[in-house]
Amino acid sequence: MTHEQSQPFTRQQLSDAVSPAGWRLVLTLLRTNVAVDSFVEAGAFTAAVASTIDAPAAAHVGLDVRPDRVIVTVESIRAMRPGQAEIDIALRISATAAELGLATSPDVGTSSRSVQAVEIGIDALDIAKIRPFWKAVMGYADEVGRTGPEDAIVDPYGAGPAIWFQQMDAPRPQRNRIHLDMSVPHDEAESRLAAALAAGGTLVSGKAAPAFWVLADAEGNEVCITTWQGRD
Repeated sequence: MTHEQSQPFTRQQLSDAVSPAGWRLVLTLLRTNVAVDSFVEAGAFTAAVASTIDAPAAAHVGLDVRPDRVIVTVESIRAMRPGQAEIDIALRISATAAELGLATSPDVGTSSRSVQAVEIGIDALDIAKIRPFWKAVMGYADEVGRTGPEDAIVDPYGAGPAIWFQQMDAPRPQRNRIHLDMSVPHDEAESRLAAALAAGGTLVSGKAAPAFWVLADAEGNEVCITTWQGRD
C-alpha cells in the first residue's frame, strides 16, 4: 500500500479519485453502500473485506451490516482528511465487492437518499465550560488529534452524530441554539435543498454555498445542508 503523500489532497482530488468507483466524500469520510440480498450475503462480503484488508488498514474501515446493504466508511486515523492510503483501501474494497458480483454505490435500490452524515452544532458563549457536560452526558470522546477545550466531540463507536460548538459573542434568545448539519454528497445537495424548500422550508442564507446552505422550518428552526465543495 502506498503511504500518505506529503502534500494533502484537495477535496476535489479526493472526490475525483473515488467517485467513479461509487464512493462519495462526506465530511472527512469516504462512504459507500453495497446492496445485498440477505445477512448471509452481507456476511460473505464483510468476511471478504476482512481477508483482503491487512490489520493496519482495517483500523480505517467501518462496516455497518444491514439485511439489504452494508454501509462502508473509510477514514484517516492520522489526518483530518483521507489521503492516498484511504483511496487505496476504498478502491480495494470496491474490487472485492466486484469479485462477489456486488458493487459499491452511494445509492441502494429505491432508497430516497444517498450516503450522508449528520452533525449537531451547539451555539455557546463559553465552549470550554459546556463541552465537558456534552462529552459526559453523551458518553462521547475527543476526535483523533483534536483534544482542545473547544474541539468537537464524537461517538467513540461511530454510531451517533458528532457534536461541534459554534462560538457566540452574545446571547441569541431569538433563535434556536442547537442545529443539525446534514452533510451530503456534492451531487445530491441541490436536490436535497429543493426537496426541503418544497416541504415548507425557507432559505435563510446561501452566501456560503456550496459549502453550506442555511435552511429553516416553518417555525424558524435551522439546519444546514453541507458539502465538501468550496472549503479548500
